[in-house]
Amino acid sequence: MDSQHIRNFSIVAHIDHGKSTLADQLLLKTGAITQREFRDQILDDLDVERERGITVKARTVAIYHKYKGETYELNLIDTPGHVDFHYEVSRSLAACEGALLLVDAFQGVQAQTVANAYAAIGADLTIIVVLNKIDLPVIRADEVLDEIETVIGLDASEALRVSGKAGINIESVLDAIVERIPAPVGDPEAPLRALIFDSKYDNFRGVLTYVRVREGTIRPGQKIKFMEGGGTYDVLDVGQFRPNMVTCPQLGPGQVGYICAGIKNLAAVRVGDTVTDFHNAAKTPLPGYQVPQHMVFCGMYPIDATDFEKLREELSKMRLNDASFNFQPETSDALGFGFRCGFLGMLHMEIIQQRLEKEAEIDLIQTAPNVTYELLLTNGVEKRIDNPQEVPTDGTIAEFREPIAKVNFILPVDAIGSIMQLSEDRRGTYKGTEYLGTQRAQLIYELPLSEVVYDMHDKLKSVTRGYGTMDYEIIGFRAADLVKMDILVKGNRVDALSTIVHRSMAEKRGRNLCKRLKNEISKHLFEIAIQAAIGMRIIARETISAVKKNVTAKCYGGDISRKKKLWAKQKEGKKRMKQFGEVEIPQKAFLTVLDTSED
Repeated sequence: MDSQHIRNFSIVAHIDHGKSTLADQLLLKTGAITQREFRDQILDDLDVERERGITVKARTVAIYHKYKGETYELNLIDTPGHVDFHYEVSRSLAACEGALLLVDAFQGVQAQTVANAYAAIGADLTIIVVLNKIDLPVIRADEVLDEIETVIGLDASEALRVSGKAGINIESVLDAIVERIPAPVGDPEAPLRALIFDSKYDNFRGVLTYVRVREGTIRPGQKIKFMEGGGTYDVLDVGQFRPNMVTCPQLGPGQVGYICAGIKNLAAVRVGDTVTDFHNAAKTPLPGYQVPQHMVFCGMYPIDATDFEKLREELSKMRLNDASFNFQPETSDALGFGFRCGFLGMLHMEIIQQRLEKEAEIDLIQTAPNVTYELLLTNGVEKRIDNPQEVPTDGTIAEFREPIAKVNFILPVDAIGSIMQLSEDRRGTYKGTEYLGTQRAQLIYELPLSEVVYDMHDKLKSVTRGYGTMDYEIIGFRAADLVKMDILVKGNRVDALSTIVHRSMAEKRGRNLCKRLKNEISKHLFEIAIQAAIGMRIIARETISAVKKNVTAKCYGGDISRKKKLWAKQKEGKKRMKQFGEVEIPQKAFLTVLDTSED
């Protein structure tokens, strides 16, 4: 198709503002799906997406719209709204020329609305403001449009008023996409350059590579080369998503689709790489993407040690489908062989774990997550660590630095005091307040990332009765008085339970953690001491008493010396068991580190 009749656009919004519902209506109105095929969130095809009601993966689909007698190909990319999947959004925006900024007509501008709008502006996209959910009985459309102009700085005078659920004004959205979003530019005769923006593994066809063609043309039978990865392959099939996979004769400039080249090596495909023709190669690759910063790490270990290789293979497939996820092998004295996995946030971590357990059917033990820290050693060397086990214990740390996040809260005015108190308790630094109207305000704080990622979102929703939202970005590292806290069970350090905490909170955290572990670890035939330690200094202790057996039950009367002999024998046996017995630590105990409710 001629590139003048192609439009590439993305839908960006805060979570739950109706992106997937609007995408469903666009597919229905253009005939991409029939009324019989129609179901809510048709593009959310992962089980975890349908269970949680959120979009996790960006999905692409080609739809066709008639405008003034001519047919246009509209390539839509539906994106996630949660802060943890912002990298998915940034990748999708790089494949587009325009974006629909969707705003709820009642809730108005929220934290991720601002973040995603700025990402689209930064990518130099044409933005169409769309006010959604106008069918609600109570809306505040004019106030919301004022918020868009005040907070984001976009002209909202030509905003479209629609309802994705009721199907109101959907035609006007399709017309606006054709009218306002520029057509892609690219020479079909130039050497092929196509950007890989996603990929997934198919058990029958190997790696399917999702591309946006910038220049040139790609056809079945063509020999291609990955400019960064270096692999060469013969194209077996090219096609588009409409929304199911449909084979096409070719993909030209501006088109979005998939390539099947029988690739079996999962490491061969990298998101951000450039595909070119092997015989007529382009001189320079496309810019690609910034490497995502993994800020949350945790260990994942198979409960059954024989599942180790299966887990490695499934993690490789997961990384292929999710470029913001990474992993590397590690070993633990307590848990054996496993992998250290990097994520963009806690929800991202939960989704990956849930997909591994449900899709791959692997039983996992997951260690407590921690963020990345930076160390300045006494010899002047700077070192980044993502595992508490890497903290030196020989006194060579000159400065211990933690990541700092700039957190943007949007919340009701009456909750400002509570959120300020919550942020101050978590060592936050106040930066400013901006009122978005009489009822809502934007509050900005700088907080340690470790205090944000665990449960800040849950606490915010609790304090604001569900009306508060937050967005954060990492702004750098800052020196703090941090220490590594070890947990000892029966005198042995359990490396999977080690954490890095602020010194002022170490004693309280240690005491609470020991109490929770005491409730999780079952009683054994010998006494078990649970201790929290900083270096060689014990800061907290709890004791699990031994399972008691009445060894003198069979003694009826008689000399007391007989009972004393039996008690002494029992005591000797328990002492021997304490020396050689092993303590079984259940999986739930490894997640008690996360529970900071009592801290």
